[in-house]
Amino acid sequence: MAFLPSYRPKQLSLGPLETEILHIVWELDTATVKAVHEQILSNPDRELAYASVTTVLNRLTKKGWLSREKKGRSFYWRPLISQQQAQALQAYEQFNQFLAVSNPDVVAAFADSLDQASVEQLEAISQRLQALRQQREKE
Repeated sequence: MAFLPSYRPKQLSLGPLETEILHIVWELDTATVKAVHEQILSNPDRELAYASVTTVLNRLTKKGWLSREKKGRSFYWRPLISQQQAQALQAYEQFNQFLAVSNPDVVAAFADSLDQASVEQLEAISQRLQALRQQREKE
């Protein structure tokens, strides 16, 4: 289970190219501009300037998704959170936006329209929440 990380990027929203490059860095764990650029160009139908990759890696660093370290003459980028942590953060944000509707009728209508598998998943979540609350009360 992916828990919310204590560290959060400054900006969660990413553009399509930023998302693509972040996924590449997650795959590589540590990446140079050259490694990311080569990965993108491995698709023969893709074209992207080397400088564009550099710009996006720097933008992801400013947004708090990556760290950058200079070793010798090269810069290396590394993710500050894992892909699972990022998914948990994004789900958390989306869930909060959904709850911000602040209309119990809308939330109830949504829940009522779920299929059986989703209902079972919600019940499992409810049981997990109860167990966490009970554990917290014992501490």
